[in-house]
Amino acid sequence: MLSKASSLWYIDAPEPLAVLRADHDPDPEAALALAKQLHADRDVVPIMVGTLGGCAGPDRDEVYIGCYPGVTVVCSAQAALPRPTKLAELLVRPLASDHTYLISFDTAMGWGAFAHWERGEFRRSFSSTRVNILEDEGLPLVWERPYWAGEHPVRWHAGELPDPQTLPFDAPDFADAANNEWLGFHYRAAPAQGALVPGDIAVCGFTLYAKGAAPDHATLVDSDRSDHEIKPRRSLFGWLRGGDRVG
Repeated sequence: MLSKASSLWYIDAPEPLAVLRADHDPDPEAALALAKQLHADRDVVPIMVGTLGGCAGPDRDEVYIGCYPGVTVVCSAQAALPRPTKLAELLVRPLASDHTYLISFDTAMGWGAFAHWERGEFRRSFSSTRVNILEDEGLPLVWERPYWAGEHPVRWHAGELPDPQTLPFDAPDFADAANNEWLGFHYRAAPAQGALVPGDIAVCGFTLYAKGAAPDHATLVDSDRSDHEIKPRRSLFGWLRGGDRVG
């Protein structure tokens, strides 16, 4: 169960879950090209491969990208926005995709957010803590009803005193429900047997440096800290699936 995520999904495939379950390796060249497109003001250095199981909520000097047929995920701190409608235009539709989804949460803050754009046109966004709604734009969707109806309340720890103004759901779980609705898997909820989990989805990692500050020689690092050429291999991607963050 992840405690933090800040992810953007660019979707053209009619069934993104089928793509993610098909055991494709992510395209490292496409990932590097997109990382450079999104960070033209930085030096972008490939550093490792990992999975969403540990790379979904990166630091500001990192970005993790998985490019699959019709499905691209970008894990970036830039997606952790209190107001998702403030997402930079470049991040809304860098690939001319049919759908763009934002899924972000931080359980330490009790905060979660989600948003949807269709062909670059805004459709829906929501962001809140356990008590305060920070953004609620567009029409609520059918799958949201059980959350607003109080069917998924905050699970308080022993000794915690609920705020009387607490919303009828936990914001990180609400965001996770959006991810399941749109992508077909959960970041947080306990998976059913055989369900896709974040550790099944490989991503290519990059470090972002100030222009001219990148090291001369970059390496791709696995979880054992041994060096490889910057050329992901099928065996490495396959081994990482089901694992956690590397590096």
